[in-house]
Amino acid sequence: MEHSWTKRCVSGKIVTIRYSLLSMKPLSKNILIGVLALLALGLVFSTVNVGAKKPDVIDTSALIEKVESGSVKSIVVEGDSLTVIATDDTTYTAKKEPEQSLTEMLTNRGVTTEQLNAVHIEVKEPSAAAALFTNFLPTLLFVVVFGALLWFFMRQMQGANSKAMMFGQANIKETTNKKNRVTFADVAGATEAKEELSEVVEFLKTPKKFADLGAKIPKGVLLMGPPGTGKTLIARAVSGEANVPFFHISGSEFVEMFVGVGASRVRDLFTRAKKAAPCIVFIDEIDAVGRQRGAGLGGGHDEREQTLNQILVEMDGFEPNIGVIVIAATNRPDVLDPALLRPGRFDRRVVIDRPDLVEREAILNIHAVGKPVNADVDLHRIAERTIGMSGADLMNIMNEAAILAARKNQKETTQKELLDAIEKVMIGPERKSHILSQDERLVTAYHEAGHAIVGHLLPFCDDVHKVSIIARGRAAGYTMSIPDEDRKMHSKREFIDDLAMTLGGYVAEQEIFGDLTTGASNDLQKATALARELVTQFGMSSTLGPRTYGDREDGGYIMGRQAQEHRDYSEKIAEQIDTEINAFLQGALATAQRIIKEQRPRMDLVVKELLEKETIEKEAFEALIGPTQKRPKVEIQKA
Repeated sequence: MEHSWTKRCVSGKIVTIRYSLLSMKPLSKNILIGVLALLALGLVFSTVNVGAKKPDVIDTSALIEKVESGSVKSIVVEGDSLTVIATDDTTYTAKKEPEQSLTEMLTNRGVTTEQLNAVHIEVKEPSAAAALFTNFLPTLLFVVVFGALLWFFMRQMQGANSKAMMFGQANIKETTNKKNRVTFADVAGATEAKEELSEVVEFLKTPKKFADLGAKIPKGVLLMGPPGTGKTLIARAVSGEANVPFFHISGSEFVEMFVGVGASRVRDLFTRAKKAAPCIVFIDEIDAVGRQRGAGLGGGHDEREQTLNQILVEMDGFEPNIGVIVIAATNRPDVLDPALLRPGRFDRRVVIDRPDLVEREAILNIHAVGKPVNADVDLHRIAERTIGMSGADLMNIMNEAAILAARKNQKETTQKELLDAIEKVMIGPERKSHILSQDERLVTAYHEAGHAIVGHLLPFCDDVHKVSIIARGRAAGYTMSIPDEDRKMHSKREFIDDLAMTLGGYVAEQEIFGDLTTGASNDLQKATALARELVTQFGMSSTLGPRTYGDREDGGYIMGRQAQEHRDYSEKIAEQIDTEINAFLQGALATAQRIIKEQRPRMDLVVKELLEKETIEKEAFEALIGPTQKRPKVEIQKA
C-alpha cells in the first residue's frame, strides 16, 4: 500500500514524498498497525452508539402530565429505569426515585387511581448477566483487544532481543532442495577437477567402503582459480552428486566489528554441520579470514585471526570419517596461512583454470539452453573469440546478446548480437553520445590503423579481427586482436612484437601529424608495465640475466595499497633495470616506426575505409593489407 504527501516549496516546485508500509521497519510497522487497530475499534464503538436511535428522556413532571392526560399506554419498570410507551407508540425513558415504587411515586404526585388503572405497568427484575453484558461488554472488549496488542508488541520486542542474542550465530545458506539440485552434468569443462572431487562424492555415498580399508577421506578441499571459473558451482555439484545437505557461507560473513563474533559463528556453523552429517560445508572467499597470521596492523590476535584459529580448531576436532567435508574457494591461495594448508585440514587442492576452446563451447551451449537462438549461430566461432574468458564471462555474453536482441524487438538471438556482446563485455558499451570532431576522427583512425598494421605484419602478434573508431567504454576507438589458439606460455619474441604493436598508435600519430595526443597514454602505460615485467619478473634481459628483482610476496595492505615493497637490489641495479626497460621500449619503437613508414600507402587505405564505414572486420582488413603472416614453427636443434 503506497501513499503520497505533496507540498509546494518556497520556490514553487511541488515535492511529492511517497511512502509505503512495506518499506518500514518491522517494529515500527507493527506499532503503526496497532494504533490503527485501536482507532478502528473506537470508530466502530462510536458508530454503533451514534447510529442507534435513542429514546427521548423525560423528567418526572412530564411523565405525570402524560399519565394524567391519558397519553401513556404502558410503563416498563426495570430497577430505577422507566420505559414509557405512549398511545402513539412513541417511546420515552425516565427515572424514578430509588427505594420507592412507581405507583407510590405517582400517587404522591397527585395521580388518581383511575388514571393509574388506565396505564399498564410491568415490573421486570434486572438480570445480572444482562446488566453485565450491557454495561461491561464494550469495556471488556476494549481490554481484550488492548491486551492482545500489548502481548503482540511484547513478542516483537522479545524477537528483537533474541535476534540480538543470536548475533553470534552464522548466517548459513542451507540447500537441501532436490528439485534445484546441481550435478556434474551441469558443469561444463573442469574435467580434472570433477575427477578429483568424484572421490569425495564416493565417500559421502559409501563411507563404509573406505572405512573397511582404513582409508581416511580428506577433511578439507581447497578450490583455487581465477574469479568466475565456477568454484561455487562445482562445490554445489559435489553436494548434488552425493545428495547431501549443502551449507554455504562467505568468509567475510564471519568477521564483524565485535570481538568474538567470528569465532562464535564458526562454532555454530560446525555444530549444525555435525548434526546434519553427512554434509558439505562450503566457505567461499576463505582468504577473507584465512590470510597469514601476524601480518595485520595490530600485529596479530585481531578478530580475523581469532576466527581463523577457531576454524583450525574445529577442523582438528573432526572425528575420522564423520561425514563432514569442508570445501573452501579462493582466488588468492598465495596469501593463505600455512596452517590451513597442512595435512589434516585442507589436504587436497584442486585448481580450476579458465576454460579452453572445447570447454568454452560447452559452456556456451549450456547457457544457450532456454534462449531462442537462431539456427545460423556458430558458438564455435564465439568460443574462438573468447580466449581467456571465464565461465561467468561467457554467461554474461549470452545474457547481453539476449538483451541486445530484445532491444531490437527480435524473436531470436543472432550471430551479430553475440559478436557485439563480446565487444561490450571486453571493452564496454557503445558510446553513441561521444561524437568526435572531424580532426579527432582522423587522428583516431590513424591511431587504430597504426596498431592494426604493426600487429598484422609482425609474425608473433595475435591476429587482428576488428578495427573500429566507434567509441566504447573509455576508448575513442579500438583494435581487437585475438590469439588463434589457447596458450599457457608466452615467448620473448611474442612480448617484443606485442610491445611494437602497443606503440603502433603512438608512432602513427607522430609520423603522420608531427604531434602527439593524450589518446596514447594508456598504450604507454601498458608498454611500460610489460617492459618492466620482462626485465624484473621474466628474466628476459640479456644484460641482467636470469634473475627476478623485487619481492612480490604479500606484505599487507593499507587503504587498498601495498604497505611495503621489499627491494632486494641495489641502486646500481635499479639504474640498470631502468636502462633495460628503456632498451625494450626503444627497440619496439624503432620496429613500429619502420613498419609505419614502409606501409604508409596501405595505412591510408585503412584510414579511408575507417572514415567511411567506422568498422573493418578481419576479412575486409586482410583484403586491404594482405594475408596474416604466420608465425614460424619452433625447430628443435639436435645435438
